[in-house]
Amino acid sequence: MPSRRSHRERHRTARIGWLRAAVLGANDGIVSTASLLAGVMAAGSSAHSVLITGIAGLVAGAMSMAAGEYVSVHSQSDTEHADLARERAELHDDPASERRELAAIYRSRGLEALLADQVATQLMAHDALGAHARDELGIHEALAAKPLQAALASALSFALGAALPLLVIVLAPASGALIILCAMSLLFLAVLGAVAARIGGADLRRGALRVAFWGALAIASTAGVGSLFGAAP
Repeated sequence: MPSRRSHRERHRTARIGWLRAAVLGANDGIVSTASLLAGVMAAGSSAHSVLITGIAGLVAGAMSMAAGEYVSVHSQSDTEHADLARERAELHDDPASERRELAAIYRSRGLEALLADQVATQLMAHDALGAHARDELGIHEALAAKPLQAALASALSFALGAALPLLVIVLAPASGALIILCAMSLLFLAVLGAVAARIGGADLRRGALRVAFWGALAIASTAGVGSLFGAAP
């Protein structure tokens, strides 16, 4: 007989908390910094001014991303905790009604009435709040809000993403620096989109093109504004 070995499956949904924040942060870091640099370069600013602007944008953007992610994800976490507190009180006050409610959920998913009642009874005996959190409220441990994790991942990834266009400006020759910046930034975005798609199990080319397209639109728009309102020669 074939041996039966238990194995631990690794699902991509377990990565969704930090992956979303990291991809968003890196994408924003590249797009916003490259767009900012392209705008001031197209306006005719000096190399020193361009560099200072990029560094300031990196620091401000990383802090903004951290604060924004923390506040928004913490709001989600507060909502989850409030729902769990309410569910805990309902389980204490009227466990029979909560068991019937859970059984009704299982019947709506295709279980026969008797089996649904048995499943609800056994799951509530094991972990009543966990069963209701998962099947009634839709709160899963892998998808639960983690504000600090999201804030740190977003800030760090933004800083790393923003450092790439800055590095291009430092290394690129003065003549043609704007073109090199735009080309390299789009390459960075395409690579980021492909990597994110690979981690998330999506199509690599579609992910790369999607991120690069929106990045190109942002950079072109900002460079156009900088050229239009730039300093006169």
